[in-house]
Amino acid sequence: MSTSNNKVLRIIYAGTPEFAVPALQALIDSEHEIVAVYTQPDRRAGRGQKIRLSAVKQLALDTQLPIEQTTTLKSKEALKTLKAYQADIMIVAAYGLLLPQAILDAPRYGCLNIHGSLLPRWRGAAPIQRAIEAGDQQTGVTIMQMALGLDTGDMLSTITCPITATDTAQTLHDQLANDGATALLETLEQLVSGTLNPEQQDESKSCYAHKLSKQEAEIDWHQSAIEIDRRIRAFNPWPVAYTLKEGKPLRLYNTSVIPSTQIAPAGSVIAESKQGIEIATQDGSVLITRLQLPNNKALEVKDFLNGRSLAAQVFPS
Repeated sequence: MSTSNNKVLRIIYAGTPEFAVPALQALIDSEHEIVAVYTQPDRRAGRGQKIRLSAVKQLALDTQLPIEQTTTLKSKEALKTLKAYQADIMIVAAYGLLLPQAILDAPRYGCLNIHGSLLPRWRGAAPIQRAIEAGDQQTGVTIMQMALGLDTGDMLSTITCPITATDTAQTLHDQLANDGATALLETLEQLVSGTLNPEQQDESKSCYAHKLSKQEAEIDWHQSAIEIDRRIRAFNPWPVAYTLKEGKPLRLYNTSVIPSTQIAPAGSVIAESKQGIEIATQDGSVLITRLQLPNNKALEVKDFLNGRSLAAQVFPS
């Protein structure tokens, strides 16, 4: 990658959800110039189907940055619009649209991606959640030179982050979003100073992080306590793991693994207290500390048990 003597880069930023906000804010606060912000078109959401702006669009509006909301980047018009910004580089973070080769080649230094894993592990749509679900001890962010393949480009920099026994997809998301901003600024500094050291990904170590679905969120109590605990934490805040109570979903948000206090069929509520609701699994027990009944808000267990009880409940597997 060739370098420039100019320390200030003209940047197009493409992102949509909260994950992309810290890096955009970091660029706004930097010496670089953001010439345009690309984000997904506004969509209706919630029960009232009200128009909801993306988190990135809201920040762009607040800071009076030019905004582009195209439905595709594959048209000649989209390419013409993007080229007109004469960007040195395009930064992509959870944008949501595929970038064809013509777009990847348009900026002077191409396009960089902020990816929420230590590539080549967990390429694809849900790297944060799949890392927790798989029991990985660590994850991180990778700044990658974008190529046509799915998260296959050269790695430019990484920041490693441990995964703790209490991390949920939400807590890890927030940490990696901030780490991504830090790694991005470091990468841009290396770019303008000519010290970038791209590293090819080892294809033999790659694995794919499949998109999450609501269908896989139902708990199978015949799994081990460790597996169930990981899934509950990985699926918080979406799609939220659940078990059926009287045919309706009881959503489970926070949990921990504890030694079994007694032998009971998988899915049986063994004990309940202000510390949690203990449920037997095929191997060990999980302690549920935050949960939600249908048409109710999520509650800490001490509040949930105020006037309620799950004693002697056996959840289906």
